[in-house]
Amino acid sequence: MGWTFKLHGGIAIALGTALLVLTALTWLPGSLPLSGSRWLVPVIFLLLFPIFMSALVRMFLTGADRHSMWLAVRCLSGRVQLGLAALTMAGVAMIIVSLAAERHLQSAEVKDGRYFALDTTPYARGTVEITQSQYEAVLESDQRAMFAIPGLLLVGAGTFVLASGEIRRADRGFVPSRP
Repeated sequence: MGWTFKLHGGIAIALGTALLVLTALTWLPGSLPLSGSRWLVPVIFLLLFPIFMSALVRMFLTGADRHSMWLAVRCLSGRVQLGLAALTMAGVAMIIVSLAAERHLQSAEVKDGRYFALDTTPYARGTVEITQSQYEAVLESDQRAMFAIPGLLLVGAGTFVLASGEIRRADRGFVPSRP
């Protein structure tokens, strides 16, 4: 596997791991230091889009089907497979747990020292005033989705790239016979 595949996959997996760790930290008591940052969401998606799209391009350029991609993942070392599986399972579990919770309040904000959130309850949709503890809970709930979904996509992109690198390495070693 070439060094560009390793670098691309490593960056994607490292960023995905960081986002999944941030997701796990939202369940700890207190608030994250990044909770009031408005620059974080654009940075996450500016990094996610080119990394994920280039991973898909690399995957499609190999011309491999799903079965071949799965076999390429199986050709990765055992530690890498275990790490990717653990990250994927953790990401899926975090998304399921965060989406399973009843979330009728979203997009918490502070205006003039008062706390507001968007109430998405059917037939009662609109902005409502909430307490500070509800504000923090809504903020953490929003952060879970904001960190978990891109984190899982980045881990998937890293897996695609590493599998594409394995297929590329295997194809280079293959010399077609001439009739």
